[in-house]
Amino acid sequence: MSELFDWLVDGAPGASTSAEIVEQCGERLRAEGVVVDRLSTVVMTLHPDVAGRTFAWRPGERAKVGELTWAQIHSKQFETSPVALVVRERREVRRRICEGARDFAILEDLAKDGFTDYLAQPMVFTTGAAHAIAFATQRPNGFTDDDVGTLRRIVRPLSRVAEIFALRRTAANLLSTYVGRNAGDRVLAGRIRRGDIEVIDAVIWFSDLRGFTELSQRVSAREVIDALNQSFDCQVAAVHAHGGEVLKFIGDGMLAIFPLAGDVTARCSDAIQAAHEAQRAFAELRKDLAFGIALHVGEVSYGNIGGTSRLDFTAIGPAVNLAARLEGLTGKLGRPLVVSKELAAHAAGAVEPIGAHELKGIAGAVEVFAPTR
Repeated sequence: MSELFDWLVDGAPGASTSAEIVEQCGERLRAEGVVVDRLSTVVMTLHPDVAGRTFAWRPGERAKVGELTWAQIHSKQFETSPVALVVRERREVRRRICEGARDFAILEDLAKDGFTDYLAQPMVFTTGAAHAIAFATQRPNGFTDDDVGTLRRIVRPLSRVAEIFALRRTAANLLSTYVGRNAGDRVLAGRIRRGDIEVIDAVIWFSDLRGFTELSQRVSAREVIDALNQSFDCQVAAVHAHGGEVLKFIGDGMLAIFPLAGDVTARCSDAIQAAHEAQRAFAELRKDLAFGIALHVGEVSYGNIGGTSRLDFTAIGPAVNLAARLEGLTGKLGRPLVVSKELAAHAAGAVEPIGAHELKGIAGAVEVFAPTR
């Protein structure tokens, strides 16, 4: 067995990413005399927007990482490719380009670049899911029989290593999708015990869809879900674009935070800008609905709460309660966006006072402000 085979069996020590594994496989193959001039893989994933990830390597270069959308996976171009055949039928595809093989479009492109041989093989995970790896060479007479034997042998341990890295990424994707990006990182890092929290300062975003109850009574459930998704699409994109983190959806409402780091004024401005962008985007989609947003800045407890076997990674505390109560004023005051006195102090003069208001559960009248633009 080759040193590369042993390295893969040992779990690819020294490689910390999938791209590094692909790079080292290519380099180690060439060091062992297998002239691989192109190595590419397609690994399917579990993600609402991304169907798979691609890694492409050439000698002397870093591996290029790409993503395949669901639309691309179902396109004619992909479905008629050798990789799709490998994944679908779980069998090897070998084409001697130097002997005129051109039955796949990619072979024409490879021939133009001087490639002489192509070998694609399935990487079957223990779950039964099939993925693909493809090797190509510019060696005048293509791969030798020994080369092909080596490539076939390394695919078995490579599949195990690829599965481990894919599972890690899938876990990260799912956690990011369901609990938020930063929260997901914390969970993967071991923050999984109930009551395991940290106290942080953050801008708090609380929003709620106006007219949702009336809408749900007059349209179908499918239309209600579509409206909610449109609302959240606009908000999530804006929050993420400005460095915030969406923590949870509460019916037709949303809780997000912008952890404070560095310039507090800049973070407050980020949150205000995100709110404006989200509301403009939603207004372009829907003329019959709108959502109110309240922003506050304060201290929150950020971490795990819940039952012994069912936890939620979220932010709680008086500051979150105040933001939720403030949001209730948006409809009453006819203001799409309101901010607290604490946030207004860092808003660089971009807000105006709109009075002091009594809020349920909050002692004393609370001064409320609204952006001037």
